[in-house]
This record gives sequence, structure tokens and C-alpha cells, in this order.
Amino acid sequence: MEKKMNLKVLMLAAVGALTMQSAWAATISVSDAWARATMPGQKVSGAYMRIQSDADARLVSASSPAVPRVEMHEMRMDGDVMRMREVKAIDLPKGKTVSLEPGGFHIMLMNLPQPIAAGDVIPLILTVESGGKRQTVEVKAEARAPMGGAMPMQHHHH
Repeated sequence: MEKKMNLKVLMLAAVGALTMQSAWAATISVSDAWARATMPGQKVSGAYMRIQSDADARLVSASSPAVPRVEMHEMRMDGDVMRMREVKAIDLPKGKTVSLEPGGFHIMLMNLPQPIAAGDVIPLILTVESGGKRQTVEVKAEARAPMGGAMPMQHHHH
């Protein structure tokens, strides 16, 4: 009788642990992932996407088997000058969609071994941290041709 009771307690504990473990890992969804196609000789590009998490989380790194160096960057206005800087993490607030886009947070693909042509697929591995746990999310970013052959400038007239 005591053995059956201990087995029941162990099974309940195991089920409880599995339920808790799934609660620790956030469910991350990534949509509209794309990378900017490059010109011959161009050694850097950017990757962009929309990320949503069902729990408060942080994007803590990005890598790619196809690109030697991958960094997370942010562009922001500093007075009248647009500046780009590397960031160590990007917050992913619960239930909110975070857009990685030109002119904001984005992923830099650096030291490209060859040009990226429109239609190429760049594999990315995102590392997300939530509740003290890390998980990876695999993303395939399809390359899109640059508009007009150069980075588009946005002009706002008031």
C-alpha cells in the first residue's frame, strides 16, 4: 500500500514538474522574416521580422550558420543624427508584437562570405530568454531586393 502511495505521489510530482516546465518557456512566434539582398562586394546586410511572445521575454542573441558575424542593433535619433548601435538584448513584452525593421531594432549580418541575392533564404537562430530559461527559435529570412538599388530614404513633409 505504501509503495502504491509513493508511486502515485511521484507520478503527480512528475506531471507537476512537466506542467511547470512548459510554463517556463515562452511561446515565441516570428512572422514576416526577411533580409536585404546585397550588391556585389557589399559585406553587410540587415534582417528584419516581427516577434511575439506569450510571456515577458528578451531576445538575447542571434546567429546564423550562413553568416560569420551576427549582431543585434538599434537605430535611433540622437539630436539631428541617426545613430546605429549594438544592443545586448531586445525586450519582448508579453502579448505585444515587436517589429525588427529598417530604422529601428534589426539584426546585422556582417562579414558576408558572398552577396545575398533576392530569393535566397538566410537561416537565423534566435536565442530568447524568459523566466530564467533560454530557448532557440529557428527562422528562415527570405532576401528581398533593395528598393531602387539603395536604402530608401523616408521624407516627411509637414
